[in-house]
Amino acid sequence: MWADLRADGLDEKLLLRQDGTSVYMTQDIGTAKLRYADYPIKRMVYVVGNEQDYHFKVLSLLLDKLGFEWGKSLVHFSYGMVELPSGKMKSREGTVVDADDLIQAMIDNAAAITGEKMKDFNDSERAEVNRMVGLGALKYFILKVDPRKNMLFNPEESIDFNGNTGSFLQYAHARICSVLRKAEEQQIDYSHIADSIKLSDKEMELIQRLAEFPAAVMQAGQDFSPAVIANYIYDLVKLYNQFYHDHSILGETDSDIRALRLMLSANVAKVLRTGLSLLGIESPERM
Repeated sequence: MWADLRADGLDEKLLLRQDGTSVYMTQDIGTAKLRYADYPIKRMVYVVGNEQDYHFKVLSLLLDKLGFEWGKSLVHFSYGMVELPSGKMKSREGTVVDADDLIQAMIDNAAAITGEKMKDFNDSERAEVNRMVGLGALKYFILKVDPRKNMLFNPEESIDFNGNTGSFLQYAHARICSVLRKAEEQQIDYSHIADSIKLSDKEMELIQRLAEFPAAVMQAGQDFSPAVIANYIYDLVKLYNQFYHDHSILGETDSDIRALRLMLSANVAKVLRTGLSLLGIESPERM
């Protein structure tokens, strides 16, 4: 049994073999029907590599021809392949990397880099931060790339406190938390901001960038692209670092301006923490 899809620009697709056994397409048709019958879903998104683009074009068309009204609304989230510096992983050749081994290697790399920076941490605190940094580096390095593009994952480049990495963003969050802790220790109240404060260009730009966060999240959802959020929070942190370099915060003598800058810092930390959380990345408060 086969379907003739040549009129739709595709080919003839086998659905059942002569002996009655099924093929992948037959199983996907049945599974799709069961999913819509068993769960109150509005749309189904298949997260499968771009090597299967043609398969899902055929599946969507077949479901539509079979009379399922949701056939055309199926989404194939076609992501690019991730390769390592050693080349493409091939199971037949034994050149594969176990996920647990890769995760542990990332945590070990984090420990090697952060060791000197965390002398005042006890062993459990140090282990927890290294876990956050290692996993954050792995996730962010992959998610910052448009999911439809192939990419090269280099474990050594992924943990860098000065580049477009998860470690860079986590460190920025920890630094802001440090500033806010010192403000609390000094009993500085920044819960209320004066009505009339002259804003600097950097402060105005930072406020505008913070206001763009909901739109970035919405865009990421519409495009099925976590990279939109990753790039947004990276740009936000770069802008905050410029602000932090050019403006004194705790050392500001004008209490109204100091309160404003602390409030700005607190909101940057909140948005950064939320953005990282949407990527599945934790935000240490101390590093």
